Amino acid sequence: MSLLRWRGAAGALGADGTAEQGSVGRAGPGATALTWPDAEAEAGAGRLDASLWKAVPPSERRDSPFSSAAKSGLLRTCSNPHCASGWLHLLRSRQTPVFEGGWCCSVACTRARVEAAVRREMEARGQTRDSHRHRVPLGLAMLEQGWITQQDLRAALQAQRAAGGRLGDWLVRQKSASEEQVTRALGLQWSCPVLSLDFHNPEDLAVLLPRLFLDAFGALPLRVAAGRILYLGFEDRIDPALALAAERMTGLRVEAGVVQSSLFRAAHTHALQTHFPPAELIEAANEQAMAAALARAIEAARPVAAHLVRVHECLWLRLWLRPQTGPLPDPGSIRDLIASTATH
Repeated sequence: MSLLRWRGAAGALGADGTAEQGSVGRAGPGATALTWPDAEAEAGAGRLDASLWKAVPPSERRDSPFSSAAKSGLLRTCSNPHCASGWLHLLRSRQTPVFEGGWCCSVACTRARVEAAVRREMEARGQTRDSHRHRVPLGLAMLEQGWITQQDLRAALQAQRAAGGRLGDWLVRQKSASEEQVTRALGLQWSCPVLSLDFHNPEDLAVLLPRLFLDAFGALPLRVAAGRILYLGFEDRIDPALALAAERMTGLRVEAGVVQSSLFRAAHTHALQTHFPPAELIEAANEQAMAAALARAIEAARPVAAHLVRVHECLWLRLWLRPQTGPLPDPGSIRDLIASTATH
């Protein structure tokens, strides 16, 4: 199901953020440590698009969703920088709700902090741009490696022009190249590793990304190594924006790569049939209404941690209802909200 069809099933919000109708879908996860210097190194190494990393503000350079929440609840003050009355709310718990490492003393302060986070993410959208680095065409990459001939390439290009489809698929159909060679060429084209499905368990990994993102963006979490590295697979092209969002949300270092097409399709289909933690879809009239809806969700759930990141044109809010003690959260302890405006 496409992202637009998922969004079409979600309810619309008025300008004041009041829900007119709603729909709940299924989704999914993450956690552990990544420091900002490591993130910059990853971008510099070409594993993630550097322009996307540079747009992440210093306030987002964190180790985990819980890194700022260590202070005793009795000593907490409101995290809203414009709040002047946090000490007056004596009857409000100082343990929750926590949004992006800071306790909020009132509904108004929660909304103010969420509005600031929404602005941050939407403004970053204007600062970031897709990488336009030249990528060697797949056919030329395979020619350079000696895996196909010019005659093979011309025949595949003619078939592609006549019937559409992917060049690599036509090379395999015409027996000009093996599927493994096409996958290796994609790795060269995207400067990324070819990943295997070894130790892949979709049931355990369903908490890493919402189901919607796997479906709409063609992603497949493969495994978490040493509690620190998430291997994220794609079939024929890397999605740097999704990889960056996964890294910011989970705190895991993301290593994105391509997977052999036939293996990817079978594993991806299986993964989509797995049970995911719940995800709510929100479509709002504007950014103000979106922030109001997300703030209400935080106040209602009173999470011990919450974080907001952008994934292409939508915002992903994750709520942790209980502290996370390992690299992956308990499926019953998280809730995802995916929000977009009617203009996107």
